[in-house]
Amino acid sequence: MINWFRICVLAIVCSAFFGIAHAQAEFKPTAPVKIIVAFPPGGGTDAVSRILAERLTELWRQQVVVENKAGAQGNIGTAFASKAPADGYTMMIAHQGVLTVNPHLYKDMGFDPFKDIVPVARVTQQPFVLVAHPSVPAKNLKELEALAKSRPGKLNYGSSATGPQLAVELFKYSTGTDLMHIAYKGAGPAVVDLLGGNIDLLVANPTSVAQHVKSGKLNAIVLFGKDPVSVLPGVPTAIDAGYPILSDIPEWYGLAVPGGTPEKIVAQLNHDINLVLNDPAVKKRISDLGLNASPTTPADFSQQIRRDYDRWGELIKKADIKGQ
Repeated sequence: MINWFRICVLAIVCSAFFGIAHAQAEFKPTAPVKIIVAFPPGGGTDAVSRILAERLTELWRQQVVVENKAGAQGNIGTAFASKAPADGYTMMIAHQGVLTVNPHLYKDMGFDPFKDIVPVARVTQQPFVLVAHPSVPAKNLKELEALAKSRPGKLNYGSSATGPQLAVELFKYSTGTDLMHIAYKGAGPAVVDLLGGNIDLLVANPTSVAQHVKSGKLNAIVLFGKDPVSVLPGVPTAIDAGYPILSDIPEWYGLAVPGGTPEKIVAQLNHDINLVLNDPAVKKRISDLGLNASPTTPADFSQQIRRDYDRWGELIKKADIKGQ
């Protein structure tokens, strides 16, 4: 006699098994994946993206390609990526300045950071560093403040995103100094100009400048954070320098996808990205850049974006900082 009960149970188990297998399979890329970087090659976002692309290529056995689309302080590339199909095959670097500072400075960025973008995972978090050309006669932030006050409007500084720009603008606001801002499309061109003496100062992530500080071609003034950075030993933090107001300006990079991407795809991407970030070899490569691997859940990353968005908006309004 056929045991219909056992057959039904077996059918249910098999159905569940194949359903899970199918669900897992549909999250695995079957075609090349893009990571859109809204800045040119040579900076931290580009370097980190290429590390992730290499390891995700190995994990997925599908090519992951980094595509640079620079301009408008990161707005152009981010807007471009936000309009891609919401299928997981186009990711973008979610940059702190673009998503939490730019909205308060630009009337039209080409995208809404909360409607057109879905955060997937934070990738790194680290402080900005302020560096100077050796011709600038200031070795620390106190000396730079005094120099700026003696030469109002004469010193200039470069930045490639609004996050680093905001760090110096807060320094100006809190000290009553006047420095001229020069905007760059990316850290690479800004570093070249600083090395050539075309600008006086640059605020950037440690990735972009650590090798030049070590070689003596640039002087590191201060880290806009609470913690030191391994690739810049001995460089004082803002607290060490006596400027606590500048000690909580973390820069973070993450990955995001276009709005409307299904939650199951976001969850799988988050799992795979965090798997890569927790690899000791990847952690070391990121640390060697002067950055700190810092994985999160999509929910935690979303909350940080909203928190920083609100905080920077309040500070920008208080300091009356204008976009340039």
